[in-house]
Amino acid sequence: MAIVLLAWRYIRFHWLRTAILVAAISLTVFLPLATRWVIARFEVQAFSRAKNTPLVIGAKGSRFAIAVHSLYFRGESPPAIKYAEVDRIVEMKLAQVIPLHLRFSARGAPIVGTTPEYFSIRGLTLSDGEPLNRLGDCVVGSKAAAQLGLKTEDRLLSESENMFDLSGAAPLKMRVRGILAESGTADDDAVFCDIKTAWLMEGIGHGHAMNSEENAEEHTHSASRQMLQQHQEVTDENVGSFHFHGRRSDFPITSIIAIPDSDRSEALMLGKYLDPDQKHQIIRPADVVSELMEVIGRVRQLAEFGMIFLLVATILLIVLVLLLSMRLRQREMRTLFLLGSSRGTIAQVVLVELVIVVAFSCTAACLAAYLLAQFADALLVRLI
Repeated sequence: MAIVLLAWRYIRFHWLRTAILVAAISLTVFLPLATRWVIARFEVQAFSRAKNTPLVIGAKGSRFAIAVHSLYFRGESPPAIKYAEVDRIVEMKLAQVIPLHLRFSARGAPIVGTTPEYFSIRGLTLSDGEPLNRLGDCVVGSKAAAQLGLKTEDRLLSESENMFDLSGAAPLKMRVRGILAESGTADDDAVFCDIKTAWLMEGIGHGHAMNSEENAEEHTHSASRQMLQQHQEVTDENVGSFHFHGRRSDFPITSIIAIPDSDRSEALMLGKYLDPDQKHQIIRPADVVSELMEVIGRVRQLAEFGMIFLLVATILLIVLVLLLSMRLRQREMRTLFLLGSSRGTIAQVVLVELVIVVAFSCTAACLAAYLLAQFADALLVRLI
């Protein structure tokens, strides 16, 4: 007990030297530990969302871009495909189909045009307000609502892709119909609307004042839409004047989520897209995420290899500090020896000091790594 007391008194007296040692050792332990825990949490989150999205269909191109864009609403929008592909998959009677339209944003938050089935497969519920039930409505993720200061019945203006294109579609003022409960996923940072509302932003559909003899569904007017008095907000009064031009099968979407009825249906769907002349591609998000994890794993191995050198450097630093400390403490050691302490007892005091410093360092490193891992979900969603 006396040995521990002597060691503790020395550590308290030389607190600055101890703090430097604790910081050096803590960083050495923290970096590999935090890396492993954060990546482990990332793998759980990424695979959970990917497994909940069995198949994704999109334009031919980068599989990673389509997967990341469809799962996390990040990155540049892939080339658009026609809604006719949705009708084709429905005719196969092999899977539930959910179209996605991701080309616009609102004050930095991605706008996701989709169908009510999307909320079911993601398990999304409302914490306030009502679900989508009218053209021009939207529901907002919990984090997006908090950051943008939105509540139900507020208005949210969409952002055009090219603000300098004066002939393009005008921004749409959407009514916030509801706020989604927090899910801990990318859905918390997004704004959701009906697929038809997204097409309004494209300029495919619009609403405007018409002559008394015109019908909202069957009418013609010149292509110079800017000459018409268009509505930039859908209200209960003017919702009947909104209409679309062209065939729905030609309208654009970004990608399609397909949920097969069975493993056999999934295999049949995959076979449908094996034709080299096929304009679309089908991917398994779980496979794509697995490939991404392999890349991250290699980077982690490289980082851990570098951390070995950091560990060696830290150990050498500790040895150097101990050697210098022993030289500075010669008078102290001689005093202890003259008081009757053996060389073994003196060595035990120094060893206990080192054990206390290492214990403090490892505790601090584990606590910091644990706290980082707890907040890793929210952090990774923003980094993806």
